[in-house]
Amino acid sequence: MKTEEINLILHFLAKFITLSSFITLIGILVGLAFLAPENKGCFEPSRLQKFLAPVSLAWLLSSIFFLMSEVAFILNTPISEVIDGNILRSFITQTTLGKLFEIQIVAALVCAFAAVRVKKTGGAVFLIFIAWIGGLAPYLESHGSGAGNHMLAIGLVIVHVAAISLWFGGVVALFLMSKSDREIARKRFTPLALWCVSAIALTGVVNAFIRIESFANIRSDYGVLVILKTGIFIFVLALAAYSRKKLGEQNFTKQLIQELILLTTVLVLGVFLGQGEPPAHSSADVVEAIGIKMPESPTLSRLLFEYEPDGLFLALLILAVALYVKGVMILSKRGDKWPIGRTVAFALGITAIDYAVNGGLGVYAQVAFSFHMISHMVLATLAPIGIVLGAPITLALRTLPIGRTQDERGVRGYAIAILHSRYSSIITHPVSALIIFEASLFALYFTNLFNWLMSYHFGHFFMGLHFLLSGILLFFVIIGVDPTPQKSPFIFRIVILFVAISIHAFFSVALISSSQLVDGGYFAEIARPWWPDFLADQKMGASIGWAMGEIPILLALIATFLQWIRADERDAKRIERNSNRARQFGEPDELDKYNQYLSGLNQRNGSPDKTDKEANN
Repeated sequence: MKTEEINLILHFLAKFITLSSFITLIGILVGLAFLAPENKGCFEPSRLQKFLAPVSLAWLLSSIFFLMSEVAFILNTPISEVIDGNILRSFITQTTLGKLFEIQIVAALVCAFAAVRVKKTGGAVFLIFIAWIGGLAPYLESHGSGAGNHMLAIGLVIVHVAAISLWFGGVVALFLMSKSDREIARKRFTPLALWCVSAIALTGVVNAFIRIESFANIRSDYGVLVILKTGIFIFVLALAAYSRKKLGEQNFTKQLIQELILLTTVLVLGVFLGQGEPPAHSSADVVEAIGIKMPESPTLSRLLFEYEPDGLFLALLILAVALYVKGVMILSKRGDKWPIGRTVAFALGITAIDYAVNGGLGVYAQVAFSFHMISHMVLATLAPIGIVLGAPITLALRTLPIGRTQDERGVRGYAIAILHSRYSSIITHPVSALIIFEASLFALYFTNLFNWLMSYHFGHFFMGLHFLLSGILLFFVIIGVDPTPQKSPFIFRIVILFVAISIHAFFSVALISSSQLVDGGYFAEIARPWWPDFLADQKMGASIGWAMGEIPILLALIATFLQWIRADERDAKRIERNSNRARQFGEPDELDKYNQYLSGLNQRNGSPDKTDKEANN
């Protein structure tokens, strides 16, 4: 066999084994964290624990093998030559894909070391996120990343693989469990599987349409594989629905085996699709740094109606809306009312995020600093106000499922434990929130970090996500209506807001006064044909950011004053109610008790008149 053919086979096997071990690891961790019985956050004895360490080690070794086969496949050289450290070192340090593989291997190494030590469900949840970071990292450079709509294509692939890891991995976990644990776990797994199936179907259809581009390409080899994969996926769903309805508990193991065989077939086809090249190719007009065509000179209509979705951000927004609506529906079924104002506030916050990331503002934010700064301010100051006033934490605590037994924490118990953890107490302190919010401005715009993040597809996502989360954190501790680990005095919150205004003003003045470009040449590199004066655009962006940053903080200041007044009114009414209740029962109220206390002090120390007479004598 030729070297090219051998490399192709090795690359396919390495990718399949790596993906399979990653999915199995996610399934075992999900099973330990959410499906299998637990006791106050600690694992109960389970068969899943025996498989955790071997599967973690398998993922680590297969990831290393995948890296070597990837290099051999790209360079078309025997894999024995790739083992040379210089080739691997150059690939890891000099290419984006190599760095992403390094992230995967490091994540697999962390999971392998932690697998033998983790004993609590919280540790399993932490390892799920570590495994996701590593397992999904290489997909940031999938062959959708070089085509148009790259952020949509990449985001859809990541969501698709993450949902598959939960569903397929969950089925593997159920199969590995003992019969008694399986009976307990399957009821909780069913709603999770429905959410995953919905995500897989939606992302698969949209991603296939993007890659195939037109119905004429359905007859291509890539299109045939897509149709075959879709058909098997639909058959798996039909089989699962029929089996759960007809077979009952006794044949559940048989059903799991059937699903595993079919899902493995779907996985094989998915790896084949990943090996092939989709018929839709990148246009010559697509700017590689942003993955779309260079937008024309901005106009009001283009700012309002342009839309280039970031698939991952869009998926997070859809998930947030779906969970919020689901929570409101649960309360409605109970007969509880959820304030319509909170729902409207949350909807406005989500809309602002979508416009700042995916709408016309998000499109132009990638090519002009002034629009980037507007997007930054919307994500960091305007949208968070709507989100925190929507009270999502309160809604979650009222609707999340509780433990299945008295000793089990359940999903709601996880949320409460996180809310009251030491880490939450630290980051929700107003000073910590202020530091995270303001320090990131200087760290981003006065270092090379801004240029580095803007130069990569995933950098846009993480930068926007940081803006949003830091803003939500600040406004959560200042004006939030959700429960917090600690309630700060209103006067302290007001001081924090005044400090935030001062720091933001200082940052804006420093940026306006700067004669150097903070983008490190990024905007010049993408060569937009309009607004050629980059320094003037930067100064305008700093001025806009100053104004847009001050207004929401001033609004938060007013809201804090109003909350302070309302809190005093509530305290006064509470004291009055307690006083009336005490007087009805002939008992002294708080004011009477205080007067009695002062009278007692006066009697012990002697009256002023008596003291004066004794002093005269």
